[in-house]
Amino acid sequence: MISKTRSSAADALADIPDGATIMIGGFGLAGQPVQLIDALLDQGATDLTIVSNNAGNGETGLAALLGAGRVKKIVCSFPRQVDSQIFDALYRAGQIELELVPQGNLAERIRAAGAGIGAFFTPTGFGTTLAEGKETRTIGGRDYVLEFPIVADYALISAYRADRLGNLTYRKTSRNFGPIMASAATVTVAQVDRIVPLGDLDPESVVTPGIFVDAVVETGDRFEREEWADVR
Repeated sequence: MISKTRSSAADALADIPDGATIMIGGFGLAGQPVQLIDALLDQGATDLTIVSNNAGNGETGLAALLGAGRVKKIVCSFPRQVDSQIFDALYRAGQIELELVPQGNLAERIRAAGAGIGAFFTPTGFGTTLAEGKETRTIGGRDYVLEFPIVADYALISAYRADRLGNLTYRKTSRNFGPIMASAATVTVAQVDRIVPLGDLDPESVVTPGIFVDAVVETGDRFEREEWADVR
């Protein structure tokens, strides 16, 4: 009997090696796999490249991973926010590498990896420093920049419901990067509020098929978690 259910986040992440490239879903509490990030912090892998929408908030989750000196490079759209003080300090000290990618380009580069697209032209970034050193082309009178897919060794995502085969449903905005990251990584681990019996998920509501998911960890109803106390 196939079951991708894991007993804990620690069990699901035990094999992540030093130097891995890891995609982490977002945005913020709505979609971040908070328990998986905490488990990655405990697991100890270092020299990581992180692909995420932002560079962490406050001093917990992704920010804590950066603060522990475990990330050598981050690929993201919004590295600076009001509470991104840990990233700010590391970047100013030259202790972390940043690849800044416009959000639409970030999503499309991840999606392209999952879809097997070799590269694509986009107008976003043309004429700016983000296009320096990249191939450009004029198509139909408009200028474009060549961008390449982003692939990862692991994707850590958050979903709403799963079955033991790894089929995933999402809840509203928490869906964001999850589906495209799941298809762009060699190994995908999903934390979900609940794992339901096989057949309970409406096939029409499954957004990420289980073929893209390698491990599922049940973490409980997100609205009962401590980190949601101020936003219920």
